[in-house]
Amino acid sequence: MMLENVTFTEEAGTIAKHDVVVFALSTCGFCKSCLKFLHDKGVKFKYVYYDLLDTDVKAAVKDELTKKYNERIMFPFVVIDDGKHVVVGFKEDQLVEFLGLK
Repeated sequence: MMLENVTFTEEAGTIAKHDVVVFALSTCGFCKSCLKFLHDKGVKFKYVYYDLLDTDVKAAVKDELTKKYNERIMFPFVVIDDGKHVVVGFKEDQLVEFLGLK
């Protein structure tokens, strides 16, 4: 699995009942808003800036995400509990629902 070779940044949080992984772009305003939202809500998550990965790693990650989750890859791309839920784009209402936030 290619994702095992990707180095993620861990964000500590007090809400850790879900496994949350965010694929973001370093230049994307919606991605920054998503990361800030999760941080401000106290959610434990990990993230990686897709655009800063090596070209060959990027291609492999995109291929794996597309095959595994059957979603078009847009950013931010949030995977909750290994694909139980996938949120494409910064959709605060879906994050609140899927993560049980208030």
